Amino acid sequence: MTSKPTERIAADSDDEPGADAPAEQLTPGRVLDHGRYRLLSQVGSDERCNAELWRAKDGVLGRDVALTILVGDRADAEAATNARRTLERAMHASTFNHVGVARVLDVVTSSAGDPPGVLGLVIAEWTHGTDLLDLVAEGPLPPGTAARLMQPLAAAVEAAHHAGLVLGADHPQRIRVTPEGEVRMAFPGPLAHATSSDDVRGLGAALYLLLTGRWALGDAPEGLPAAPTGPDGNLVAPRTLRPTVPMELSTVAVRALGNPDSTGTTGGVRTGAAVLRVLEQYATYEPTNTLSNGAPPAESNEVWRREDPKPDKTRNKKLAVSVGVLAVATILVIGWIAVGVIGIFTESNQSSGTGTVISGNNPGTSAQQPSPQAAPVRISEGTSFTAQGNPDAPARINNLFDGDPSTYWSTFGYFQQLGPGGINTATGAVLTLERPAVLQQVVINSPSAGSKVEIRQVDGSPSMNSKLLGSATLNSGDTPIKLEAVAPSSKIMVVLTQLAQDGGEYSSKINEITVSGSAA
Repeated sequence: MTSKPTERIAADSDDEPGADAPAEQLTPGRVLDHGRYRLLSQVGSDERCNAELWRAKDGVLGRDVALTILVGDRADAEAATNARRTLERAMHASTFNHVGVARVLDVVTSSAGDPPGVLGLVIAEWTHGTDLLDLVAEGPLPPGTAARLMQPLAAAVEAAHHAGLVLGADHPQRIRVTPEGEVRMAFPGPLAHATSSDDVRGLGAALYLLLTGRWALGDAPEGLPAAPTGPDGNLVAPRTLRPTVPMELSTVAVRALGNPDSTGTTGGVRTGAAVLRVLEQYATYEPTNTLSNGAPPAESNEVWRREDPKPDKTRNKKLAVSVGVLAVATILVIGWIAVGVIGIFTESNQSSGTGTVISGNNPGTSAQQPSPQAAPVRISEGTSFTAQGNPDAPARINNLFDGDPSTYWSTFGYFQQLGPGGINTATGAVLTLERPAVLQQVVINSPSAGSKVEIRQVDGSPSMNSKLLGSATLNSGDTPIKLEAVAPSSKIMVVLTQLAQDGGEYSSKINEITVSGSAA
């Protein structure tokens, strides 16, 4: 069992010759902290705080560790104060445990016998894999891969902020990618004055780097191109550099960095949760353009693959559920047709034997026919709809009707409610039905209580001027919506006109949509 690390402070060696000199003697093979940590190789540096990032061997426990070595002039009061503040913040983070952050094992301040100019050490678990610079050395990653890799780090930032901690995830060489494809904060030790906003900007910069191969936060490390700016001085969006990058990924990267997006909107993304939500939507994204011979598009450039991929149990489960739902729907349709055929023969027999059926007190008037019985109507296709701007999560539209309530489609996190004067007035999907039907009911399964939704019939181009069939305010769970349809529909719009409030943002999620009606 590993005990909680305690900050260990040794007496300063100001009386030693050269004690105030910079740490020029940090070379592979050198030992620190009374001979415990032997330096193996330098993997980076953070010049903002005079920190060197090393892989080292712990001689006591016999394992590799990550060392963040703070260097500087011990006589410089400001440098010493900043170093101590960094060490204190690293100590506070030692109680934080998350897959997206290497665990802090120990914190040491200037041990006697260390090379002159060493102000302290942050010792963390070693993260096998590669750093972000190596990952993009041969070019940027496919958008879906970038989104998938970034999820653990975004989740760690959000969890750390809830715990009142700052990670300092705003430097590319402090972040590494494991062989399992998880981006981790590998060299903890936030700058003395770093804030939670710096972590969110770091997420934006890391995502921008994976999507474009360029660094967009401060001075770029040596050998890494800096992100370009346009004539107006604003950062060029990833989608401008690579058109295959989805708009939402491009926008969240730019706005997390605090820059205006392509529409000129300057409202920044302020939380790790907002970034994570978009990453989750596009973790399975693949460009839709392919060559005519069936080869993958040149933009694919998949550089991160598991050598031994595990079976996708979620996908297999979804397929099984979908097949089951289709079988049940087929049985219901066959049963409905059989009932109709029997009804035809019954009517024929009644007509040939007794003539017209007369209502008891109103001779000469035919009996009122009951409303046709509703049956499930399968949704065969879905496309995104937005009243203005860019559609929300087009890659997840099929989750609305895949028969699996554990999958979902969700909107982007808005800082304004939908409506006049906002960034959008309505967002949702256009659903194509397997067969035309006089629709009677739509059931929406959603966890976003308070969201307002409208169902509209689509006869031509989808628009908010289409015939309104029904509307409702969603509950948490299933919300049935009765429809007033008199003519058959082959397409409908399901659009949100008001979003649920989630903290300081507005967003809604829909797990599943089912439709029922009678034959046209």
